[in-house]
Amino acid sequence: MATHPGVYCLRTNELGWDEERLWRTYTMLTDLESVFRSLKSELGLRPVYHHKENRSDGHLFITVLAYQCVQFLRVKLKAAGITDSWATLRETLSVQRRVTATFRQRDGRTLNVRKATVAEPELMAIYRALGINPTPGGTKKLIT
Repeated sequence: MATHPGVYCLRTNELGWDEERLWRTYTMLTDLESVFRSLKSELGLRPVYHHKENRSDGHLFITVLAYQCVQFLRVKLKAAGITDSWATLRETLSVQRRVTATFRQRDGRTLNVRKATVAEPELMAIYRALGINPTPGGTKKLIT
């Protein structure tokens, strides 16, 4: 360690794999674990204790489906040159808000205007890559 700081050693029982395949598999598993950790904590997919097998199967299905959605988004983003980690993407996606402004009119009625905030440049790049409208929900006006 003193002569080679930063050296990383992987051990496997897959004797037919070359270094590149081993490293690719390792990084894929590391990424998979990171995404599952995120999905389980932020989406509330853990801990869940099921007492019936079909509920456990359903829970597993939803978790794998969520992972597939994440991977689909990442493949589309990678094709557009966006290679951020899932953690970075989540952070970027979390900044936009939907807000409501309330105005009292002269006649005593109230005007409520609801719309999304303007997307940051990094978020706009993601929206463009995925073909998503940068103003989700449009503008809604309600007079009460």
